[in-house]
Amino acid sequence: MTDKISKDPAAAPAGPGPSGKPYEAIKAIPVRHYGRWVSAVVVVALLGWLVYAFSQGNIIWDTVWDKLFDSSVLDGLKNTIIISVASMALGLVLGILFAVMRLSKNPVTGAVAWLYIWFFRGTPVYVQLLVWFNLSLIFEYINLGPIYKNETVDVMTPFMVALLGLGLNEGAYMAEIVRAGIQSVDEGQTEASHALGMSQTKTMWRVVLPQAMRVIVPPTGNEFINMLKTSSLVSAVQYTELLRASSNIGTTAGAVMEMLFVASIWYLALTSVFSVGQYYLERRFARGSLRSLPPTPWQRVKKNIVTFKRSPEATR
Repeated sequence: MTDKISKDPAAAPAGPGPSGKPYEAIKAIPVRHYGRWVSAVVVVALLGWLVYAFSQGNIIWDTVWDKLFDSSVLDGLKNTIIISVASMALGLVLGILFAVMRLSKNPVTGAVAWLYIWFFRGTPVYVQLLVWFNLSLIFEYINLGPIYKNETVDVMTPFMVALLGLGLNEGAYMAEIVRAGIQSVDEGQTEASHALGMSQTKTMWRVVLPQAMRVIVPPTGNEFINMLKTSSLVSAVQYTELLRASSNIGTTAGAVMEMLFVASIWYLALTSVFSVGQYYLERRFARGSLRSLPPTPWQRVKKNIVTFKRSPEATR
């Protein structure tokens, strides 16, 4: 019976070499990354300098913490989430619709989709908001014949103006994102679906779009996070979202900078939460296309903790 060889390299004796002389035990010396420590010290020093600079400013931090959960601020936060989600939903629906129209072989629908994308991507969203807000200056009534008729002032409420301004603009960008995702799917998938007797519409919804989601989801998540910040522009059309609610309090209480910090904290919180959701959504749609899924944030933390615990032992 042969003896079992120890798996510990330090415990294993040096075996004989080809000339009969024993091999010397390998002494592994870990590489010292001095650059990492230098960069870490520089970053910490810069952060410390930034904190010190803000601490010297004439900022009443007690006001920031006291107003962070003010009822008006929370109402503005709720309105920001509502208008962002509603505008993104409208933009997603329009994006899918105009992306399919853009890829259609019908020259009319393709031209209409191109014109829509060209106009709404070519003009600033702030200008579009102001156009919808001042629509009553050129149209006293919104008249759709026997279907609907009403005064423009009554129809174009601040919420409706914000929804149309953000949603229609987002639809143009989403159309290009969806179009890129659809074109990333191999044409053989469509040909195989048609060979099985599936219609063009069923092929698009059952075969092409599910595979295109892997390409569509990452930029869509970025667009939504951008939408959260862009929603601050709707304060110009009298919609009371987070920035407007904070600014109203700041103007009344004489704490303009403090309330801007309050708004910034909430914007950072929103983008952080939705960034985590975007990561898990991307990870879900990456299944089947990657050999191993990227680690979750908690898995990364555990890995770094284990590596940190083992590093002192490796240097002995």
